[in-house]
Amino acid sequence: MLMQMSSMSAFYGKTQILRDFSFALDEGQCVCVLGRNGVGKTTLMRSIMGLTDRTTGQIEFAGRQIGELPTHERSRCGIGYIPQGRQIFGKLSVRENILLGSFARADGQVEVPEMCTSLFPYLAENLERRAGLLSGGQQQQLAIARALAVKPKVLLLDEPTDGIQPNIVAEIGETLRMLNKELGMTLILAEQHIKVARKLSDRFLMIDNGRVVAEGDIDELTDELVDEHMTV
Repeated sequence: MLMQMSSMSAFYGKTQILRDFSFALDEGQCVCVLGRNGVGKTTLMRSIMGLTDRTTGQIEFAGRQIGELPTHERSRCGIGYIPQGRQIFGKLSVRENILLGSFARADGQVEVPEMCTSLFPYLAENLERRAGLLSGGQQQQLAIARALAVKPKVLLLDEPTDGIQPNIVAEIGETLRMLNKELGMTLILAEQHIKVARKLSDRFLMIDNGRVVAEGDIDELTDELVDEHMTV
């Protein structure tokens, strides 16, 4: 087991978002976190990274309790994070954005990993280009490359296809499939696109009002569950 969350609750100020949240993740899995907007998917990702105001409960990662660690130490443990909205640094170059990710590597090496340039040829050819000049899809590729520079054991991806053109969604989906199925990287994917979730994931978690209301193998994700917990 790579990660286990036990009875975790998360707060912003006095407002509780996650409630008694528990799940386990095996190495090499791709787990998709589903639910309507505002039910806690982003808070789950931010809680794993230590970016909420307060959490209770336990988070174990690779045999280590990380719930009390600061964010940079969680990254050094091997957690890469692609936040919603990408949050790349537009005034920095592509190279500089990727190198920022490498500062969190446990081995201390600051470099643009070969994996990043081989997965994303456009970025490899435009390392000196200002990141703010990239398209939305290219910026998402850059955000993934920056997270890969951590040399992560697990990637957290918060709505990676949000606001992306359909053809680029397919490219990003193929990249994630390759990382997971061919390279064995573990993924936790918060996603609204059911088609993407069913194509990429091994398992799913359905969240409603900050709680896990359904989970299982991806072939157990029925249309009835989707209608009940995702239809507005």
